[in-house]
Amino acid sequence: MNNITVYTTTTCPYCVMMKNFLKDQGLPFKEVNVQLDPIAANRLVAATGQLGVPQTEVNGQWVLGYDPDRVLMLLK
Repeated sequence: MNNITVYTTTTCPYCVMMKNFLKDQGLPFKEVNVQLDPIAANRLVAATGQLGVPQTEVNGQWVLGYDPDRVLMLLK
């Protein structure tokens, strides 16, 4: 079972693209909106050094931005 978490904001078009990509692949994921959850935003920056979104954690590995090829690579 893959563990996928997408960190998003309310207004980010690439976040929507990432979520739609995961849905289209039939991959379940958890969404954390860092705009609504400042504690999660702080955790994200601590983990990756980046505040940009989307950031997707796939089985403990980070994918910065909308990078579906990297997501698929990490799922194999």
